[in-house]
Amino acid sequence: MPAEPALPPAAAHPGQAPKPAEAVRSGRPLDGRVAIVTGAGQGLGAAEAEALAAAGARLVLNDLPGDALDGLVARIRASGGEAVASPGDVADWATGEALVKTAVDTFGGLHVLVNNAGVLRDRMIFSMSEQEWDTVIRVHLRGHFVTTRFATAYWRGLSKSEGRPVYARIINTSSEAYLLGSAGQPNYAAAKGGIVSLTLATARGCLHHGVRVNAICPRARTAMTGELMGPAPDGPDPMAPDRVAPLVVHLAGPAGERITGEVFVVHGDVVALLGPPTVRATFRAATGHWTAAELDAALGTVFTGSPPSPGYVCDETLPLAASTFNE
Repeated sequence: MPAEPALPPAAAHPGQAPKPAEAVRSGRPLDGRVAIVTGAGQGLGAAEAEALAAAGARLVLNDLPGDALDGLVARIRASGGEAVASPGDVADWATGEALVKTAVDTFGGLHVLVNNAGVLRDRMIFSMSEQEWDTVIRVHLRGHFVTTRFATAYWRGLSKSEGRPVYARIINTSSEAYLLGSAGQPNYAAAKGGIVSLTLATARGCLHHGVRVNAICPRARTAMTGELMGPAPDGPDPMAPDRVAPLVVHLAGPAGERITGEVFVVHGDVVALLGPPTVRATFRAATGHWTAAELDAALGTVFTGSPPSPGYVCDETLPLAASTFNE
């Protein structure tokens, strides 16, 4: 097996960030904090990065190398913020390691990770190629894992060395596609469902180190979703990416201390907190083990639709926006 990569050392002065109350009073709740944002070159990632910078965060920005990423760094610096680029494939092990190392080496620590990078390869399941499946799962799900692995290892080490929980936030990006079972996006829906499970497992596993982990399911008109959502309306766009950014800043800030293992739908003027799955019905075998006849009798009273329709979906989020998906 390959050697375990060395983790970045803890910041020499991890207490350099202001106390939460002082940061809130300043109007910049992330003053002194350091954040990584993946998929930051455009769309949601860029909007989130600019909002985090406006809230005082110093940023390590990731995307594939190119003018988009460099341009965002330049815009943030021109507005008085601090940002550096750390380009690379987010699903590469070395990229995840480099992102955390860049944060520690450049700014002295790490406090926030925003996982946003993603791609689409839409196709019905019976037409999807192996590469289309692997690409989407790799960028979304593995990409979230790789950055989370290195960030949580850093925070765990810091927490153990200091003997107390640390300030640590992760905001993951899921999608309503996993709630709805998006028929033309089986790869994307599967990856986004996996991200929610990763969010919950990380929230449980890292709670006592101070790590707070949540997932958002955003709707936003971006280059990736433009074909699905259609053209923007005249005037302000209710589905603009910057409508999502305030929740990301909130979860990354001091208020995020009280929130972990949650999933939000966010767009326009909506923030919806999802509830956990519920048990619809329970059946018990009369003799302690099921027979075919007993199963037919028990389940036959529930599943009566013809043709059948998927039951384990959540479509309650659809009417939260008057129009989104180019209806």
